Amino acid sequence: MNPALNTDPNMAQPDDFYEALIEMHQGLDEAQSQMVNARLILLLANHVGDLTVLKEAMRLAREAG
Repeated sequence: MNPALNTDPNMAQPDDFYEALIEMHQGLDEAQSQMVNARLILLLANHVGDLTVLKEAMRLAREAG
């Protein structure tokens, strides 16, 4: 059985995470910022490791846009 994507609030400090995410992009041009986002996505995808969960996350992210 594959784990389901957890879409419930699951961060102890979401505001701190958002602040760190914004800081990660400071001083970068648009291309550098996109590359950093891509690297972050790949690192987190590797950590999750479950293709079913990752595909569900991609589907939900695309629907939201």
